[in-house]
Amino acid sequence: MSTRIALAVLGIVVMLGFWWLAADVIMKREFLPNPTDTLGGLQTYWNSGDFWSDVWASSLRILKGYSISLAIGAVLGLLIGSFRSVEALWESPIGFLRYVPATALTPLFLVWLGLDEAPKVALVVAGTVFFNVVMIADVARLVPREMILTAYTLGASRARVMSRVVLPHCLPGMIDVARVNLAAAWPMLVVAELLAATDGLGYRLTVLRRGNNWDQFFAVLLVFAIIGIASDLFLRWFRNRVSPWARS
Repeated sequence: MSTRIALAVLGIVVMLGFWWLAADVIMKREFLPNPTDTLGGLQTYWNSGDFWSDVWASSLRILKGYSISLAIGAVLGLLIGSFRSVEALWESPIGFLRYVPATALTPLFLVWLGLDEAPKVALVVAGTVFFNVVMIADVARLVPREMILTAYTLGASRARVMSRVVLPHCLPGMIDVARVNLAAAWPMLVVAELLAATDGLGYRLTVLRRGNNWDQFFAVLLVFAIIGIASDLFLRWFRNRVSPWARS
């Protein structure tokens, strides 16, 4: 464990070293502030009064959109991975739709849904739901066939097999899928906020870019990274909590 922690710290130090080298030597800080400048920009952003309102606005949109995406992905993915008839019905449409770039739908969502919260939430859903479905379906296909056949032999109904065999076996993998695809939800939200928003971290990037406030610009990117790491650690803890047999 101590070796793993030491290597993790070393990785962070190496990353910061490359960042400092790129900022001070290669870019001459023109468009790339070094870590110290970025921390100064973060303090300025914090003191501006916009920090918490932006974080809250973006986090709430992610929470709404990604919750919808996961709910659809869990239900449809489990059904596709468990029943060949459902797979035959949905595999082709989902395989087609997941290659349509969700960001290209942003203008349509703005026309269809207006300029309020709906298009931002819809873009998060559209950008992640098909990947959640496909990956959760793959998790469901890994349920040992022997477990399912044994449950049927003992008289379990189809619904009971899904709730007592398939779902518990898939739960750790589903949480891992949520961890992986959450990283794709944030870029979708940023695109929406860049085009039509009056608050949020994506909107703040636009404002800072126009003002050439690159230290605060990179501070916002740092905030994205911190939120992402915190979310990943929480989901990992949650998986270990609800599925201790899958602890990693």
